Amino acid sequence: MSEKAVVAGVGMTKFVKPGQNDPYPQMGAAAINDALADAGINYDAVQQAYAGYTYGDSTCGQTVIYKVGMTGIPVINVNNNCSTGSTALFLARQAVESGAVDVALALGFEQMQPGALGSHWTDRPSPFDAFDAETDTLVGHPEIPLALRYFGGAGKAHMEKYGSTLTDLARIRAKASRHAVNNPLALFRKELSPEDVLEAPMIWEGVMTRLMACPPTCGAAAAIVVSDRYARAHGLDNTVQIIGQAMTTDTPSTFDSHDMMRLVGYDMTAAAAAQVYEQTGIGAQDVDVIELHDCFAHNEIITYEGLGLCAEGGASQFIADGDNSYGGTYVTNPSGGLLSKGHPLGATGLAQCYELTRQLRGSAGLTQVEGARTALQHNLGLGGACVVTMYQAQ
Repeated sequence: MSEKAVVAGVGMTKFVKPGQNDPYPQMGAAAINDALADAGINYDAVQQAYAGYTYGDSTCGQTVIYKVGMTGIPVINVNNNCSTGSTALFLARQAVESGAVDVALALGFEQMQPGALGSHWTDRPSPFDAFDAETDTLVGHPEIPLALRYFGGAGKAHMEKYGSTLTDLARIRAKASRHAVNNPLALFRKELSPEDVLEAPMIWEGVMTRLMACPPTCGAAAAIVVSDRYARAHGLDNTVQIIGQAMTTDTPSTFDSHDMMRLVGYDMTAAAAAQVYEQTGIGAQDVDVIELHDCFAHNEIITYEGLGLCAEGGASQFIADGDNSYGGTYVTNPSGGLLSKGHPLGATGLAQCYELTRQLRGSAGLTQVEGARTALQHNLGLGGACVVTMYQAQ
């Protein structure tokens, strides 16, 4: 890899509930146009495009991109479950760093339906069959939707192993709401107290209230990734550089450990983070701001430890000390995260990129982390893939 990859432009739509959204081609095109305008280039400059979405027919990426331009460039459709958006970014970054192109578009969008996630292909084996079987053995509760069982089960395992509590999870959700108040693109912007979260309807006794789960959401986000050389030659903003990135998939420990935390990606997270820290020579302690995959409050608590923000078993104290918010050691999910901002699966990874790019430029408005120079992104998809990305202001 000979070229440095910089994020020259980002764009994002407001995330909304299903039924309140524009159709996916309009959402995706709006995000692309915003990213192009932010970068200060025309679509004709884009040489490759990576379009991420989870729910949709083949070549939806072309349908979106053709609304912006039809220049004959390669358009690669990407589907990696909830890590789809960051997978598109991973591919765009690789294309630029390798020297294959100078300008790549990473796009993510999702037009979701109300209710719990489910498969649209019930006449064939599911990619989650092995995950479901292990969850049935470790967790039971077949009456609870699977996504809740996956991550609720992981949170329950953390409680049993380390003594974390429902109050810890409520504090995470309340923190997300405080941050989202300042994000005009977030779905939920009402501030909640931990008591509000605990008093919400219980969907798994002693494990999860309704407010601890992210909502189905529709939206889109995009990033223009260019070589530093190209940015300098064309007068583009080259402030934000991707200095390290890793994608991991499952290893035998996902199933052999018989541990719900590992079934939902703890080891993928730890491995990806370790690779990025080694690539960059920068440890977790040097990071200023983080966007991590809080699809459930339960995943946030185990991700603190997986990323090395605190020691294994140290998450409860980390939360109690306020080290996950403004004024603490790290600011996690200044955007409000998936819990408050929303989680349109294909768009989530690029929405994280949008927030962190603005943080490192110093243009994040009311969510700004003062003096932010180094940022970490974590995006996880079951089935599975995890992408961890390190950005730095240059």
